[in-house]
Amino acid sequence: MAKAEAPKKPLLRDQQRALHAYSAVDSVPSDKQSRENYKIAVNDLGANILRSGLCAAIASVQRLGNRGDVLLGHLASAGVPGLEDATAQNLAQRVRGLDADSYMMATRELLQVATWLKRAVQATFEET
Repeated sequence: MAKAEAPKKPLLRDQQRALHAYSAVDSVPSDKQSRENYKIAVNDLGANILRSGLCAAIASVQRLGNRGDVLLGHLASAGVPGLEDATAQNLAQRVRGLDADSYMMATRELLQVATWLKRAVQATFEET
């Protein structure tokens, strides 16, 4: 008698964030300069969110210009409630347009995403 296959359980939010983070970090160009720029931006992101708020943290990533575009894309594609169809180009505008409750939820969620991105960078980027 064949053993019945167990039904797949839905992924927990943290599991979804981890999968997104490792996939996102894996897509960073492999040249040393791109990875170093990404690592610096990711390491600063969580502290900037806590210190200055989500809008200011995203603005600081935008100020990096081309060096921050990859990270903005990864944040936009994280599936944060209220920002599901955001892009790197319109993420800041979309965040500024959120109502207070949605802004607080997005802040909490993107802080978790930033934490997972930082973990993924630490685990996968070679130390220089």
